[in-house]
Amino acid sequence: MRAPVCAALLWLLNDAATHQFSEQEMAAVRQRIKSMFYHAYNSYLDNAFPYDELRPLTCDGQDTWGSFSLTLIDALDTLLVLGNHTEFHRVASLLQDTVDFDIDVNASVFETNIRVVGGLLSAHLLAGRAGMELEPGWPCSGPLLRMAEDAARKLLPAFQTPTGMPYGTVNLLHGVSPTETPVTCTAGVGTFILEFAMLSRLTGDSTFENAARRALRALWKTRSDIGLVGNHIDILSKKWVAQDAGIGAGVDSYFEYLVKGAIMLQDEELLSMFQAYDRAIQNYTRFDDWYLWVQMHKGTVSMPVFQSLEAFWPGLQSLLGNLDSAVRTFQNYYSVWRQFGGLPEFYSIPQGYTVDKREGYPLRPELIESAMYLFRATGDHTYLQLGLDALESIERIAKTPCGYASVKDLRDHQLDNRMESFFLAETIKYLYLLFDPTHFLHGGGTEGDSSWEEGGDGGQCVLGAGGFIFNTEAHPLDPAALYCCSRHAQDRQELRDILLSLSQPSSQSKPPPKQAEDSPPSQSDSIALKPGEKKTPPLLSCPVQPFSARLSILGQVFTDNT
Repeated sequence: MRAPVCAALLWLLNDAATHQFSEQEMAAVRQRIKSMFYHAYNSYLDNAFPYDELRPLTCDGQDTWGSFSLTLIDALDTLLVLGNHTEFHRVASLLQDTVDFDIDVNASVFETNIRVVGGLLSAHLLAGRAGMELEPGWPCSGPLLRMAEDAARKLLPAFQTPTGMPYGTVNLLHGVSPTETPVTCTAGVGTFILEFAMLSRLTGDSTFENAARRALRALWKTRSDIGLVGNHIDILSKKWVAQDAGIGAGVDSYFEYLVKGAIMLQDEELLSMFQAYDRAIQNYTRFDDWYLWVQMHKGTVSMPVFQSLEAFWPGLQSLLGNLDSAVRTFQNYYSVWRQFGGLPEFYSIPQGYTVDKREGYPLRPELIESAMYLFRATGDHTYLQLGLDALESIERIAKTPCGYASVKDLRDHQLDNRMESFFLAETIKYLYLLFDPTHFLHGGGTEGDSSWEEGGDGGQCVLGAGGFIFNTEAHPLDPAALYCCSRHAQDRQELRDILLSLSQPSSQSKPPPKQAEDSPPSQSDSIALKPGEKKTPPLLSCPVQPFSARLSILGQVFTDNT
């Protein structure tokens, strides 16, 4: 297996002469990225709207995932990331007037959740920063939130199964077809907790979070004796139809949501699930810092290939503090990029070449996503070089007069007549954020530029203070919003009790109030300590906020000497 050795050598040679980007150079790259975005975005508006996607070779549009102007929903928060508040306002209003989910269309439950529900939730939570006129009580109300809830409610019939695991497709008007197949991919079962938990906390309807958690727990119980899950499962019989275990297509975002859900919700159950999986993944699928596909029951190698969707893994590892492993795996993946000017969908590790009929590159974001996380963690400008390589490769290979086309074959750069919505939602967004280390989504910026927004009933909640969690479609969700809405008044009452108890003898401390009856079952406990309770170290290895910052997330800002 020579490819890993070559990758390491290439990395060492490249690292020896890594270019150090100045602030001026990074600003110039950001302008190029903006130009790329607007060439694609304007081409979609001019040639494809209101269809879901642009066809960049024929300069027209097509519906792909449900016929609700998907590219426009997916690109909405990218407009704000790039600083275009005016267009953000216009598109937010346009979507409210034109998008209708009461249509007789079969839609992917997975894709509708990550792209539509996630995109609308993100835009709703960023509306304050965009300077939009907000409804009283925002973020607990608002037109984009109602749209997200409407879209998510159309997905709920798919979860009405004996196991709680959802069907893969649902008709937005009629529900699940009686002839719908019960076989769906692992990610299609386990990629809902971020959007559905946020939706439940904002609306007060626990149905969404309960459905996502029930599906996660049902899937958890199906793992093999050696701790792995397969690729496709029959949601009714709970039998594995495809028993290949790995971290790539069909599985990837399941693991991603266990980690990000644990961080966003401060949920130890989700973290412990991932840690158990990670031990099995490291034991059975990792070889020389590549991750292969193995038989889920035996652990024997079934496919010695790297899939482009696996490139999210180094970024996910960095969130857990596993930097050494993340860097080495990224080296391998970057060597493949340098070989082809993009990541082929499948790459044979023993042969060091593409796999037949899997030579395409649909402008996926995953390697750029990992570069963003690793640059944030290490400051190594090699990751910026990858970003510049990606920008120039896409411009050279994929640009057309009407946008950017998926690459059908990286060997000869044939193009396909499709521009996926994730190109605007993820690829360009992660590229831009890679070259903007002081962006507000990173918690940076000058005072005023990264200002907070007040929210909740009476403005008692602080949003926009940092710690954004990206869903698997790169839609940023603000974890502070989890504690803004009226049914979390219980949490705020606990804080008041704590403050009162600090000024009273311990014998006069009031007992903590009972758990609110309408709180979603099994949701994470409040991060506030109850009187007399000792603080236990969190299992997550992400940076721990000072106690004053934790209080600020729940509604007020206290100084350490208050």
